[in-house]
Amino acid sequence: MIQDLCKFLTAAALISGLSVPVSAADAAAAPHPKSNASSHSKSASKTKSKRRLAPSRYNGYAPTYADSVSADDPKFDDPVVREAAVTALGRYNGSVVAVDPNTGRILTVVNQKIAFSDGYIPCSTIKPTIAIAALQENVITRDTMLKVGRRKYMNLTEALAHSNNTFFEELGRRMGFDTVSKYGRLLGLGELAGYELADEHPGAFPMQPPAFGGVARMSSFGEGIQITPLQLAALAAAFANGGTLYYLQYPHSAEEADAFQPRVKRDLNIAGVLPEVREGMLAAVLYGTGRLSYDSGGDETPLGKTGTCDDHTNPSRIGWFVTYADEAHPKIALAVLLRGNTRRVKGPTAAQVAGLIYRRLREQNYFADGPKIKSVQPITSGN
Repeated sequence: MIQDLCKFLTAAALISGLSVPVSAADAAAAPHPKSNASSHSKSASKTKSKRRLAPSRYNGYAPTYADSVSADDPKFDDPVVREAAVTALGRYNGSVVAVDPNTGRILTVVNQKIAFSDGYIPCSTIKPTIAIAALQENVITRDTMLKVGRRKYMNLTEALAHSNNTFFEELGRRMGFDTVSKYGRLLGLGELAGYELADEHPGAFPMQPPAFGGVARMSSFGEGIQITPLQLAALAAAFANGGTLYYLQYPHSAEEADAFQPRVKRDLNIAGVLPEVREGMLAAVLYGTGRLSYDSGGDETPLGKTGTCDDHTNPSRIGWFVTYADEAHPKIALAVLLRGNTRRVKGPTAAQVAGLIYRRLREQNYFADGPKIKSVQPITSGN
């Protein structure tokens, strides 16, 4: 089914070019500046220039551009993956975590300070988790149409492609806080993603519906949740490999690298509903909010989900993209996080970073190479 969708929609993706409008979720999350009569004065151009450098509505927020690599220890990263990620991230203040979805081995962590932090609001990257929950609980099927406007209805594929908030708010209300929490925790939110990663934090998952927006906003923006790039990369790996949630492992010595063995945290038992979620994540890349990640020159079509919102716990605008490539033989899963104080910081921009990573890896024949890690029997460490 996904292959057929890809055939029909690839042409649309190519025609769409590189101009990416902000999604409905992005528009709802983005702060809107107040009108200012002085902007029409003779000094309008100077004022506009100054606002680009230091927008007053973002005072105290994290910068959009920063050195994101100088404090890293990349000695045991995959050099090809790291070079692609560092080049793609460029001057953005952000982080990239790349994982082998078949083993849970971390391939690179760019900006380790951010990746190993307390976590950030997931924004709309929470939506695939909510979709999994709703499908598993038979709240919807792939063909269920929900009302998202006065005369507008959407199914799951379109809602994921365009990151429709109303659709996922309704799913949250129908399932309730307890069910949403059950699946959020099952998929690894609020717990450590790694195995013996000394500096890792577990993020946070609320014990009760958030005061602002309740379970509805929790299901559309991830309100009340804090997620790390490590957790999101682990979740992307599970979506890629069919539902096995691996512990992430990050060897930091030759001995650890030689002794590496995959460790299974738990089998999520979501293989039966993954095709419906994957279809929406593919649509997001082909014609939705994540289409800047599409690599027109490659055979490994990525799947992904964007996220854009304000994080008031760690003041900044946030842009996420969670993704993996490709569906048939996934070789890499990525979590891209951008932080900053301008409208450039959004999910579509994070998707563009991922697209540059994919293109660079293709140019380096990364997807054509055989497995870099020897085949070993996974160790089951959880339930």
